[in-house]
Amino acid sequence: MSQNGTAQQDNGQPVTSPASSGDDELTFWDHLEVLRWMLIRILVVWGVLLVAGFAFVPWLFDHVVMAPTRDDFFLYRLFARFAHRFPMLPTDLTTPFHVSIINIRLASQFFLQMELSLWLALLVAFPYIVFEVWRFVCPALYDNEKRGVRFTFVFGTVMFFLGCFVGYAVVFPLTLRFLYTYQLSALISNQLSLDSYMSNFLMLTFMMGIIFELPLVSMFLGRLGILHRSFFKRYRRHAIVVLLTVAAFITPSSDPFTLMAVFLPIYVLWELSAFLVKK
Repeated sequence: MSQNGTAQQDNGQPVTSPASSGDDELTFWDHLEVLRWMLIRILVVWGVLLVAGFAFVPWLFDHVVMAPTRDDFFLYRLFARFAHRFPMLPTDLTTPFHVSIINIRLASQFFLQMELSLWLALLVAFPYIVFEVWRFVCPALYDNEKRGVRFTFVFGTVMFFLGCFVGYAVVFPLTLRFLYTYQLSALISNQLSLDSYMSNFLMLTFMMGIIFELPLVSMFLGRLGILHRSFFKRYRRHAIVVLLTVAAFITPSSDPFTLMAVFLPIYVLWELSAFLVKK
């Protein structure tokens, strides 16, 4: 560390240290105060979005959450449009489809609106939460570290939302369509409860959001020296088998088209992880 408050990188370039900003070093209690106000701001924003979301949830439920239960869902229309071009497309993906949802608990609809309001507020506030966390840790980082952490926050946020979209637009509709139309016996008619529908909807959507963080986790392990690109090359065949098993578990469909529709995004994550990890 030189006298002017800068450190030297391996390539000889100076890097400004956190203490070189001219500000007095904060005490432990000062850090706690900064953390407290950060949490207060996050809770205030989340609370405002929660109240606004409670009024917005009925429209969201009808046009977004329940959209995969109807024939006009964009994925089903896409299947119908390309059915004549791709003969290998399963016929059960192009037949008319409608899910009958029933409520069997007295307070389910009220508590469901509350739950959706909580999740909606959290999703909308997620970029702001990431910004607040970034602003809290930023003063303790060197300039070169700030670039890496900024990329990590932005990349992780984008990948999470992309994963949620894939879960909503592809994984959940295919799973719903297969399981709802599956019949053990013609004597049984399917009627789906509201609680069962929402639990599967939220689980598959957010599970895909978490799965899409795989490249970020791989990059972090690579930075620590735990994971190297040779690992992905050596175990690629094993990964294909495991990912196919995961895709088959997520969408227990017997047709290869549905299986590949879920497998390909996950496999792309594997290759992206290999690209982000150093040799």
